[in-house]
Amino acid sequence: MAPVSDFEGSFRQMTKPNISVKLRRWGGVRRRIFFLGILALLVSIATLSRFYSIRSRFISDTLCNHVNIECQSGFQSETGIAVETVVNKIRKEMNEMRDMPIDSSAETIVSRYSAFLADILGLIESLQAAGNPQENSEIRAVHPLVGRKQLPDGPAEFFLIEEIRKYVRIKPNRLGKQNFMGANGTFTSIGHACFAMKKDIEEYMDYDVGEICKDDWKLAQKLMVHGCDPLPRRRCFARAPQLYSKPFPINESMWKLPDNRNVRWSQYRCKNFTCLASNTTRKGFFKCADCFNLSDHELPRWIKQVVSDPEMNLTADFLIPEVLNIKQGEIRIGLDFSVGTGTFAARMREFNVTIVSATINLGAPFNEMIALRGLVPLYLTINQRLPFFDNTLDLLHTTRFLDGWIDFVLLDFILYDWDRVLRPGGLLWIDSFFCLKEDLDDYLEAFKMLRYRKHKWIVVPKLDKDDREVFFSAVLEKPARPFR
Repeated sequence: MAPVSDFEGSFRQMTKPNISVKLRRWGGVRRRIFFLGILALLVSIATLSRFYSIRSRFISDTLCNHVNIECQSGFQSETGIAVETVVNKIRKEMNEMRDMPIDSSAETIVSRYSAFLADILGLIESLQAAGNPQENSEIRAVHPLVGRKQLPDGPAEFFLIEEIRKYVRIKPNRLGKQNFMGANGTFTSIGHACFAMKKDIEEYMDYDVGEICKDDWKLAQKLMVHGCDPLPRRRCFARAPQLYSKPFPINESMWKLPDNRNVRWSQYRCKNFTCLASNTTRKGFFKCADCFNLSDHELPRWIKQVVSDPEMNLTADFLIPEVLNIKQGEIRIGLDFSVGTGTFAARMREFNVTIVSATINLGAPFNEMIALRGLVPLYLTINQRLPFFDNTLDLLHTTRFLDGWIDFVLLDFILYDWDRVLRPGGLLWIDSFFCLKEDLDDYLEAFKMLRYRKHKWIVVPKLDKDDREVFFSAVLEKPARPFR
C-alpha cells in the first residue's frame, strides 16, 4: 500500500502547480472582468448623471445648447476625462487578454468575453463621440448641413423624454465609414411642427420599451394633421383587436362589410360597421358619411353616372371605362388620394389596375376598412411628400379631399408633387372638386398652370348649397417635357 500512497502523493505534487497556475490565471481574468464591470457601471451612472445635468442646464439656457458649442465645455470636461480613462483601461485589458497563453478548452470563453468587451467599448466610444463634438471627427457621424458652431444633436436636446432623444440623435455607423447608401450615419427625422407640439410628442413617445403601446392612435393622427409628420418610430407593440378573425376571402371581401372583431372601436363614435353604414343622414364623423354603405352608395360609383342637374342633364362624374379608354392598355398602377373606404381601388381592380388608397382615419376606421377589403391602405396626410419616386405612376385620382378649403400656395405644392410622381403620359383625374363660385377661376388657374393636355373638363352646379358652390372635374394628361 505504501508504494501506491507514494505514487498518489507524487502525482498530487506534480499536478498541484498546474492547477494553481490555472486558478491564478483565471482568477486574474475574473478579477479583470469584475473590474471592467464595475467601470462600466460607473460609466453608466456618470452618463445618467450627465444626462440630467444637461437637461437641467438645457431648461435654463436652450439657445446656448442649440447654437454654441463653447457653452457645453463647463459640464463636459469631467465626464469626458472619466470616459477616456475607462476606454484606455478596457483597451489595455483587451490587449493583455490577447497576449495571454490560453488552453484550447478556454478559448471559446475568452473570445466571448473579448467580444463582450468590444461591444462595451463601442458603446462607450459612441457616448464619448456624442458628448465631445470636437473629438473623434473621423468616425463620428455629422450631418452635412450642420455648421461648425452648431450641435448635430441639437434637436434631440430639445426634448426631455429619453426615448425621443434616442430616436432623433444621429446614429454613427459602427465601422466608422460610409455605408452602402453613401452616408456615415443614420439621420432619423421628425416633422418640424413636433417642436411646437412638444407636450403632445413627448406624451406619444412616453412608453415602456418592448411593451404594448398605449391606445393613442388619435393622438398620433392629431400630431400628423398638425404638421408633426413624419412621426418617430416607436419600440412598443401596436395594439390589436382582442378577438381578431381571419378576413373574408378576396372574392367576398370587396363588397361585404368586414367582421366587427377586426377593428379596435375604443376611439370611434360608432362601435361596429353596421352603425357606420347606417350613418347616411348625419355628418358626425367625416365628409364621407355614407362611404361604409357598400351596397347602396358605393356599389354603383364610377360605373353608373349620378346626374347633378336633372334639368340640364349635367354630371361631374366620369366613369372608369371611359377614362381608361383615353390611354387604352397603358394604365396599370396609380394612387387614389381621397377620403373613402377604397371603393375606387376595388373598382379599378376589376379592370386589372392596381391602386393604392391614401387616406387618414377621420373619425372612422378608413384604413382598417380598406385593408379588410383586400386593398392597400396608405396612411398619409396632405402635409407629406408622396412616398413614390419620380415619373412612376400611371394615374393619380382624388375626390372629396382637395376642395375649396385649401390654400392656393399649398395646392401649388401638392399639384407639383403629383406631377413629380406621374410618368409622362400619365393621367391626373380630378373628381368632383367643389368650391365657391367666386373662387372657381383662381382654383382653375392652379390646374391650368400644369399645362396638361385636357381630355375631360367640366364645371357643374352643386345644388345643395343654395347655388353658391360648383363642382369641377377633369382628366388631364401629363406632357413629356423633354430636356432642351
